Amino acid sequence: MRIVSICPSNTELLAFLKADHLLVGVDDYSDWPKSIERLPRLGPDLSIRMDEVEALAPDIVLASLSVPGMEKNIEELEKRNIPHLILDPQSLADIRNDLETVAEAIHFDSSAVLAEYDAAIAELKKRGDSATSSPSLYWEWWPKPVFTPGGVNWLSEISRLVGARNCFEDEEPANIQTDWDAVKQRNPDYILLAWVGIMTSKVKPELVLKRPDWKSMKAIEHIHVMEEALFCRPSPRLIEGAIKLGKLVHPQAFADFPLPSFIKEKQSHV
Repeated sequence: MRIVSICPSNTELLAFLKADHLLVGVDDYSDWPKSIERLPRLGPDLSIRMDEVEALAPDIVLASLSVPGMEKNIEELEKRNIPHLILDPQSLADIRNDLETVAEAIHFDSSAVLAEYDAAIAELKKRGDSATSSPSLYWEWWPKPVFTPGGVNWLSEISRLVGARNCFEDEEPANIQTDWDAVKQRNPDYILLAWVGIMTSKVKPELVLKRPDWKSMKAIEHIHVMEEALFCRPSPRLIEGAIKLGKLVHPQAFADFPLPSFIKEKQSHV
């Protein structure tokens, strides 16, 4: 089969299914695994060049609604009658379902990766449940204006999984625009910066210190830059992110948590 992926999380999904060798083109932001390095780039995920997609004659395009604005890609795929599959994951269960759905569409067996995925989540929950405290986390997706995940989001889910909680989980939307005062009033234990689309090296924690009255917050001693690739993309790599989060907030419970083999195997090829 000839497959095109126009979203990084979809590219990663194929990698975990051991189907990345079927890719013939990807969006500009897909950067994992290494096997995709030399593939044609088809534009940023919100501005895919559909003429180039069509020229690749794909058997299927993996599209996504995981980022606002991707609807226009799907409209164009439909207009051109290009075969496609639309994914819109918001949770770990959705990601699991997407693994199954994509595997069925490309006639691959997903049973092994699903078993490991389930086992990793079960072990994360077991250790998270054993934690004696539940620190509150402020996740920052964008600094100005401030955007943070709400209750219906994978970051709230992995926070709970490792025995912590997103301080904005009481607000249902997946994405919330808030402000500095609202964050300060919630007085979280940790400030976690995972700026969407920004490399870790470009994130500037010092900007947080300049916000009015934020130096009085208890979390000011616990500001951490979190890898965008492990926390902002709805793919199985969130499991690796969850393990890192667990080791940060509950080191005693998670210190010896091994990287699952289905992740380790892919890392050895990147």
